[in-house]
Amino acid sequence: MVDNWNYNLPWYHGSQQELTILRVGSSVTQDRDIARIFSHRPGISTVEDDGTHKHNGTTLGYLHIVDEPITAADVEPYPHPINASKWEWLTKRVIKVRLIEQPALRAAELLTEEDLAVLRARQQSVGQETFRE
Repeated sequence: MVDNWNYNLPWYHGSQQELTILRVGSSVTQDRDIARIFSHRPGISTVEDDGTHKHNGTTLGYLHIVDEPITAADVEPYPHPINASKWEWLTKRVIKVRLIEQPALRAAELLTEEDLAVLRARQQSVGQETFRE
């Protein structure tokens, strides 16, 4: 349970197929854009300094909304340091969802080869490598 979290806000899930339920351990978020982006199955996604998202996903996807109330007992934050702001949560039970959109790819959000080169250089400069070609 996370204190001071508004569990009553909408929860979303992006996938590559239409669903009616999520299994235990599925990812959900209250950020509709993140779910939409993950419906395109990106290997890499970023949040720019201005808050915009970029990714390299190209799969046609499905955006779902959770179709029942969610409480603190139903979800938990994904346990990874990159999730400090609690944008990704994991389901702790089977949860009903409803399709709300088949989102189109947005060209402005797609990472270019130049973007990827900049990301790689930035990671190498700090001695990290978190993605491969």
